[in-house]
Amino acid sequence: MEKRKRKMRLSIDKRLKTPVYLQISAQIKEKILKGELVDSYVLPSERVLAKNLGLHRNTIVRAYNELKADGLITSYQGVGYQVDYKQTEQKKRKAVNWQGIMKQKYMEIGSAFDEMFLKSQAESKISFAAGIAARDVYSQQEVADCLAQILSSGNRPSYFYTPYQGDLELRTEIAAFMRTKGVLTNPGQVQIFSENNQALDFLVTLLLSPGDKILTEESTSPDVYRAIELAGAEVITVPMDEDGMICDNLEPLIETHKPRFIYVNCSYHNPTGTVLSLERRKKLLDLSYQYRLPIVEDDEASELFFEGHKIPSLKAMDPGQNVIYMYSFSLTLVPGVGISFMLAPREVVKSLSEMVSVRLVTLDWMPQELTCQYLKDGTFLSKLEDFRAAYQKKRDLMCGYLDEAAQELGLSYRKPKGGVYLWVKLPGELSVSKLMRETEKQGLSFIPGDIFFPEKNPGGNYIRLNYSYPTEEQIKKGMKILIEAAQKIQKNKGFQPATL
Repeated sequence: MEKRKRKMRLSIDKRLKTPVYLQISAQIKEKILKGELVDSYVLPSERVLAKNLGLHRNTIVRAYNELKADGLITSYQGVGYQVDYKQTEQKKRKAVNWQGIMKQKYMEIGSAFDEMFLKSQAESKISFAAGIAARDVYSQQEVADCLAQILSSGNRPSYFYTPYQGDLELRTEIAAFMRTKGVLTNPGQVQIFSENNQALDFLVTLLLSPGDKILTEESTSPDVYRAIELAGAEVITVPMDEDGMICDNLEPLIETHKPRFIYVNCSYHNPTGTVLSLERRKKLLDLSYQYRLPIVEDDEASELFFEGHKIPSLKAMDPGQNVIYMYSFSLTLVPGVGISFMLAPREVVKSLSEMVSVRLVTLDWMPQELTCQYLKDGTFLSKLEDFRAAYQKKRDLMCGYLDEAAQELGLSYRKPKGGVYLWVKLPGELSVSKLMRETEKQGLSFIPGDIFFPEKNPGGNYIRLNYSYPTEEQIKKGMKILIEAAQKIQKNKGFQPATL
């Protein structure tokens, strides 16, 4: 195999209409055809060439895939890319270059969060990463009995399809449930989805155009800013403190950026666990009316309050139709049963249901029937008490370990009054990435804080710990692993305590 004898020189011009990856592939192709790069010549790796040219690695991947499709280079495990072209060879078949066809923005979606989630689900792992409901509140037998009752009911149709808006009986039960939360609505204003991420994706498609901007808290779920950015819109973040989004900062941002809507996660915010105060909720609504600016309220944890007074949702405080409300059952129902809903003006729901008809054909029937039955017979509301008790006990257990280690490790956090997450700040010299590597060796996963900040902003030295999904025994074992790993990293090092 011929070694690289000199650096391959390429030039790019981002002002040209020709995509950068095609500029790169064209120049390399020319060098190969001219004989400057001979057969078996080893090309620079994707990362090296990307670094040399100041580009994203996926741009180099696309360029190399163009050359592979042209039959000019080949990739080998452990070697990389090398020229595979002989002038005497017959013209080779050209395979489809799928990387070249796919839209660049979808190729460059950050996958770190998804990879962490999948890794956390391995059977041998203790997961403090997954935001999933406890597994033992609804027993398998309870679920089996409920499904058997549904399937044996003489009132059920012989087919398992539901309207695009969702099952009418479920939407009726949801309207009744929302009345217990102080919201007067009707089935015509309810659109069913499988999860809030799906609901947001449909809403973003409906409301946003490339170049639009939205306001949201910082930090926020990566699923939120990825959905916004994939629509070609821009996320403008608003700082938070212990009372949630700092609404005093909003008006100048609204004046400057003219956002299409404000997205908020008011109750036991993911990842910080904070609750937007009543005063700030009023301020947020006042600004919404003043600027005729929609608010999208994302709620999955408002029913998981442990102490203190329950603050009404923005939707309950909205006498008009300015708030679009999304509610997920993901933390308060059977794990894996994906059901959420959106409350919105009828004209919005009509458009959303038409989009469902195009994209999905139908919505999953069984989760809707199961949720409807639990709402109708009162099981859901009674099980909420079990979820609250279980989550509060797990929160206290996890906090106990943190409190014992706080002074020694220099970490800090605020104990949430509900929800399912702890947002922990580590001291500066305790590397989150090192801590992750150390705990993963022993089967523990958690989520690093920088995942929850858009890429242009620093994420601080935070980690997010979930206590809803792991069992009490797993929490005990996992917290010991976490603390011992942190102690190992900090051993013989001085440190500055972390402050929130």
